[in-house]
Amino acid sequence: METTVAPARTGDDVRGIRKVMSASAIGHFVEWFDFAVYAYAAPVIARQFFPEFDATAALLSTFAVYAVGFIARPVGAFLLGGLGDRFGRKKVLACVILLMGVATTLIGLLPTYAVIGVAAPILLVVLRMLQGLSAAGETIGSNSFVAEHSPVASRGRNVGIVYTASNLPPVIAALLVLALTAIMPGETYEEWGWRIPFLLGAPLAAVGLYIRTKVDESPAFVEMRETRQVESAPIRTVFIEHWRSMLFVFSMAAVASLGYYSLTGYFYSYMTVTIGLSNHVALISNSVALLVTFFTVPVVAAISDRVGRRRTLLAAIVFSAIVTVPAYLLVGDGTMAAAITAQALLGLALGAVFGPAGPAYVEMFPARVRYTGASISYNMAFTIFGGTAPLLATGLIAWTGNEIAPAWYILAVTVLAGVVLWSMPETRHRSMSDLPQEEPAS
Repeated sequence: METTVAPARTGDDVRGIRKVMSASAIGHFVEWFDFAVYAYAAPVIARQFFPEFDATAALLSTFAVYAVGFIARPVGAFLLGGLGDRFGRKKVLACVILLMGVATTLIGLLPTYAVIGVAAPILLVVLRMLQGLSAAGETIGSNSFVAEHSPVASRGRNVGIVYTASNLPPVIAALLVLALTAIMPGETYEEWGWRIPFLLGAPLAAVGLYIRTKVDESPAFVEMRETRQVESAPIRTVFIEHWRSMLFVFSMAAVASLGYYSLTGYFYSYMTVTIGLSNHVALISNSVALLVTFFTVPVVAAISDRVGRRRTLLAAIVFSAIVTVPAYLLVGDGTMAAAITAQALLGLALGAVFGPAGPAYVEMFPARVRYTGASISYNMAFTIFGGTAPLLATGLIAWTGNEIAPAWYILAVTVLAGVVLWSMPETRHRSMSDLPQEEPAS
């Protein structure tokens, strides 16, 4: 299918674009803060909700519940993606932040196994599924919303600035846990202190919801609505006409999700349980790594505005393949310096992938099926690779006795994704609108 080329936009409302970016980034931060706190509370949740198991089995059970949050993501992608293409990006983005805030707050109020027995882990599973349903609509919705408001020359940078907001919540969550464990006696944190980060979900979601209601709907969707080009069956259309684009997005998201959730959902437990580092060392080094990712994403995204998404992404995948195994070997040294250096390398590789992938996810599809096509393929990858990352990594070490077994798994997925993405088309000049565009003057 022939693709249109987006003309350079003139007279853009710079303040309007910044408002859209701010609203999207703040909402993105709130959404992923709520989702991230579970990982840092995993050791406590294991003891509070699965007390009858031994330590390893309890941790595996906790990560299994962590993975449950991802099972709902494909369902959410089909539902929310279709709604976003039929009724607008803004409305769906407001709904997802409200749902995430409610689910996270309820986890913070949930009675433990000692109080209500087996109902405690069952309710935990239900709330994690609601979190997953909400998360399914966030990233692609925010990226689409910003991309559709942005001029072509800075689209990657703008999306990168918003997309990288997902890397800051785990840092804040880690520092909050670090502060709570430092000022509270161990038994106090174990009893109720771990609930505090979850209970923050309510006020944070309220702020994010308010901000998201104050921005305009995306120009691309407004154009479709006004010209009666809104797709009535986006799910059917995307599978019939855009399955190749879905494969490319799935491959990009496989690398991104496995890297992200290995770092945010698993590495803290890996360092404390497997390597034997202290909680403080694990939290600090993990935070440094995510800060590296946070600053890397918009820089590499801006580079992709100049040299192209495909070229930048392939370079990032090669870098990821090179550093993964050495980084896991280095963290096994057991020192704080080694932990920080190793995770900083992983964070740099992750940020380099996120940079071009963020805008490329949504550039792969025309506006009428953008939210649906990108959400389904993105969330399928995050369910298969991201949601299972902590569980599979813990299991691989238990089954093989090899402490760096997770690194070889990440390397294999990265290489396979790179093979698929070799034939990925360049997307940086594609129009975000489905309406006919004039070719830019040569």
